[in-house]
Amino acid sequence: MTAATTGLDFAKLYAARLQAVSARPYLATALYALHIVESPRAPTMGVDKHWRCYVSPRFVDRTPVEELASVLVHEVSHLLRDHHARSDRYARAHDLTGPGERLRMNIAADAEINDDAFGAGLVRPEGAVLPSTLGLDAGQLMEDYLGQFRLGRLTEGMAWLDCGSGADGSDREWELGPDGADGLSEQQRDGVRFLVAQGIVGRPGNAPEGWRRWANEALHPSQPWRDLLGAALRAATSAPGVGEDYTYRRPARRSTALPGIVLPSLRRSPPRVSVVIDTSGSVSDDELGSALLEVAAIIRAVGGRRDLVTVFSCDAAARIAHPLCRAEGMTLIGGGGTDLRTGFTEALRTRPDVLVALTDGQTPWPAHQPACRTVVGLFRRERAWRHDDPDYIPDTPPTWARVVDIG
Repeated sequence: MTAATTGLDFAKLYAARLQAVSARPYLATALYALHIVESPRAPTMGVDKHWRCYVSPRFVDRTPVEELASVLVHEVSHLLRDHHARSDRYARAHDLTGPGERLRMNIAADAEINDDAFGAGLVRPEGAVLPSTLGLDAGQLMEDYLGQFRLGRLTEGMAWLDCGSGADGSDREWELGPDGADGLSEQQRDGVRFLVAQGIVGRPGNAPEGWRRWANEALHPSQPWRDLLGAALRAATSAPGVGEDYTYRRPARRSTALPGIVLPSLRRSPPRVSVVIDTSGSVSDDELGSALLEVAAIIRAVGGRRDLVTVFSCDAAARIAHPLCRAEGMTLIGGGGTDLRTGFTEALRTRPDVLVALTDGQTPWPAHQPACRTVVGLFRRERAWRHDDPDYIPDTPPTWARVVDIG
């Protein structure tokens, strides 16, 4: 298909993609996986979660190749970082609806990408949103930015911004949808992310810190663990006494039967989570790194609400780490023996809805079941050992805890 028959200058677009690959070789697999769709109704260039990239012919005509390369990198970054699903989770957790909130999510996602996207072969596109544009610090995630700004004076010129449903989770009329042609399956999308992450980790120093952080999380093989945690969090939010606040932001459906009267609806609040991390001498640095990645996943599971997550490091004594800083910058204290009972005691004082313990299992366990749901993530061990007792067999986690292997 050529520009002469479609109006879209494919030669110019492919030249831009080649320049993008040259500037960011670790994104090559993702850039070539994008399926280009001509779309006169697309404002500029946007993506859906099926890895279709919708391109306006007029936008390509008026935009230099160098800038198109940067926009391609930007759009594929939305897909690699799973912004559509993250936006949906944030919207559910914070009871957000409407096009204004989706625009705000698009802006926040752009700020996450653009803070270290340009330079070193890529020019900054006209109108690109940076954290500094919003008066915010660089190096944060979309969820962090969403908690720090609202639509207003600083965002007045951003109403045109539209990176598609791949950026904010809201379907567009000009998208082909799940049944359209040439989309990638979920397995294919995961495969692309894995290959890109593998390339970033395999060539340290070539990618910015944000991409290295993303790659480490993408390669962390913990999907069953996160599914289990997600189920526990969902169960906690529906438990009696949790999420029983009422709000007029979204009136109850039965209000339609009572003209002139507005009734509030029940608002489900995200659960409070306490995480106890085993920092005893038997837990390796790699496993502690895995634990911090899981903390980051927990934060996302509660819609980016760091104030709802409290972390304790625990060997023979429990210490609060942060309530809550950036997970990757957290200091974990320990190195001695293990007794998670002290960690459970301290964590339960925060009255969580869900308690998560990350440990190698070589510890005494509480004698009584906590009042909240409890999930235990066990670091894998071929066999447990103690240098003073070669026949040592650790106590297994109690039956009242949901247990899953991680790492």
